[in-house]
Amino acid sequence: MLNNLTVFDFETTGLDPVNDRVIEMAAVRVVDGEIVTGFHSLIRTDIELTPKITEITGIYPEMLQGAMEEDLAFRILRNIMGDSLLVAHNAAFDLQFLHYALQRLAGKTFTNPFIDTLTLSRDRHTYPHKLTDMCGRYGIELEGAHRALNDVEGCWKLLEAMHNEEPVDSYINRLGYLSKYGPPDWAPAHAELFGTSNRYEPRNVG
Repeated sequence: MLNNLTVFDFETTGLDPVNDRVIEMAAVRVVDGEIVTGFHSLIRTDIELTPKITEITGIYPEMLQGAMEEDLAFRILRNIMGDSLLVAHNAAFDLQFLHYALQRLAGKTFTNPFIDTLTLSRDRHTYPHKLTDMCGRYGIELEGAHRALNDVEGCWKLLEAMHNEEPVDSYINRLGYLSKYGPPDWAPAHAELFGTSNRYEPRNVG
């Protein structure tokens, strides 16, 4: 199942996939369990970065001066992806940004199957489910979280560890969302959406 996939991650100017923009992307293509190619780039934008985004991502406005143009970055990503299985942690976020960027730049979207490691994590483990927390559970070193290349390598190792524990094939195209927030505004037509909630470790009584 893990013989043809692309793990990808975006850092963005905000949470709105229509009006915000990707400022960093990374992807690794995995064939037969081995990373065969990777791509990582900062992306130029005219949208002003807020101090909060810089705090979260470590990306400063001056780092984007002379960075790769958006259309070229997405063409490279599209070539790497091909028809492979897409993998992301909190895929609802990244898939929306991918969809709206491809719509804006190329007038089309993607039809690739996908797996969301956050959906997997919520199903199999108690809260918290951030990528850093989940990698910690499996002893996966994750340096510089919220920088895209570190995140994709951590996400790939997390998927591999969870698949080795119990096959993840049944999670293809399943996208869980927290019921209290409702479903994402956009999801792939082939996505199976379902509401879920975080599970917590029982508190010690006494």
